[in-house]
Amino acid sequence: MGNKQYVAGTYYSLTDIGKVRLTNEDRVVSSVNIKGNILLIVCDGMGGQNKGEYAAEMASKLISESFEQKQKFLNHFTAISWVNKIVRKANREVYNESQRNPNYEGMGTTLTLVLIYHSHLISCQVGDSRAYILRNRQFDQITEDQSYVGYLYRIGKITKDEMKTHPKRHVLMNALGIFPSLNMDVRVRPYTNESVLVCSDGLYNNVEEGNIAAILKSDDTTHQKVHELISLANANGGSDNIAIALWEAKE
Repeated sequence: MGNKQYVAGTYYSLTDIGKVRLTNEDRVVSSVNIKGNILLIVCDGMGGQNKGEYAAEMASKLISESFEQKQKFLNHFTAISWVNKIVRKANREVYNESQRNPNYEGMGTTLTLVLIYHSHLISCQVGDSRAYILRNRQFDQITEDQSYVGYLYRIGKITKDEMKTHPKRHVLMNALGIFPSLNMDVRVRPYTNESVLVCSDGLYNNVEEGNIAAILKSDDTTHQKVHELISLANANGGSDNIAIALWEAKE
């Protein structure tokens, strides 16, 4: 973690326990490798006790360490291949540990990953953490929530506002580490210097998207924006752990 400069921008990441939870099961990564590729990860653990915390820690650590050891990607196709392989490996590691150790039975985690490789933005989605982009002052979600309320929203049964209060809003349709194989949503889009925010539901369930966007559009530093978002989520109830990774490209 830390606010760091690298050629094209700044990044910062932070987690907070919130105001209600007794433990922090969120894990976050923000990293830039020697070639200037950017990696953002948020994992929101599940399973109760220390299970979710361990699953999120295992997955985020395995992926970030692989990224740091990666000298370079030959092209964006090899970057996409790496994302697919390393996330599947993380799923196997978490699942196998849950099978070996009774203390971790049933553990799992969400995973939202963004890899920026030159002019490509590669996202990988498992669960209901989110990735957003801010470009030309337009704030857009680029991942789909793999949750029951996300499904209801996509088929037009509920509104986006109703997702926040629906009684089944915490029911996931997908998670990492629950099964030996994994379904994940990997997408590629052009990258043209957008700011990128990756966060857990502890942020977006407590702060309106318009307020998130307003903070990102301010002239504050990347570091200050992350702290402001966490403070606002806590001021609005802090109903869950909060994890944020923010990348801001230089214009």
